[in-house]
Amino acid sequence: MKVVVQRAKDAKVLVNGETVGEIEFGVMVLVGVTHNDTEKDAAFLADKVANLRIFEDESGKMNESLLDVGGKVLSISQFTLYGDCRKGRRPNYMQAAKPDYANELYEHFNKLLRTKGIEVETGRFGAMMDVSFTNVGPVTLIIDSQS
Repeated sequence: MKVVVQRAKDAKVLVNGETVGEIEFGVMVLVGVTHNDTEKDAAFLADKVANLRIFEDESGKMNESLLDVGGKVLSISQFTLYGDCRKGRRPNYMQAAKPDYANELYEHFNKLLRTKGIEVETGRFGAMMDVSFTNVGPVTLIIDSQS
């Protein structure tokens, strides 16, 4: 599994003009799943996202985690994280997991974050979504459970 974590002042996702997920403060997380990912990968990434020290403490240093600051998560399924752009001009998505399997692990990842006490908003799996957010810092991290 792969996630892109972006610290956000606000974030929102719309499907067909309807807001389906929105947060005021926390992180926007793009979540990609590949064929050989397991629940262990989801657990590793949920723990990382919850505990990454990417928020400033009282002295302005990034020493606080999502759990420390009471931040929320806007989680968006993103199969294109496994797009291979090395050949030609059209990305190859052969490394992205099949939708049923990807959705199962995506939902498990979100459930694990919720069990840690984090409020999680989501997009709609497989839908065309309009995602907007304000990246604070900017702070953007890419984490791969296989690395």
